[in-house]
Amino acid sequence: MTQYLVAIHHPDGYDGSSEDEAMHRDIDRLNDEMVAAGIRRFVGGLKPSGEARAVRRRGRDLMVTDGPYLETKEHIGGFWVLELPGMDEALAWGRKAATACRANVEVRAFW
Repeated sequence: MTQYLVAIHHPDGYDGSSEDEAMHRDIDRLNDEMVAAGIRRFVGGLKPSGEARAVRRRGRDLMVTDGPYLETKEHIGGFWVLELPGMDEALAWGRKAATACRANVEVRAFW
């Protein structure tokens, strides 16, 4: 079995206060379904990207800067690590995650 990252992407500046109770119930149901299926290995939500710190290498020096490592229009807002037989199954769960979270989702296999 392979482990897959199912990552939720939020637009830059995403306001979590826009999430309603129905969305939270849908995510809770999805989590319950993943646990019942025995596929969920880890789940986590992330604080806003503006609270991130990046450690950058400059020659031999390491510099800590405010904000995310990459300047992008979207950031990972949360993710699951699922253990599944293949990408088809991972994409099926990714579709459920995109529906529950009302957001774009990236599905990637671990090495």
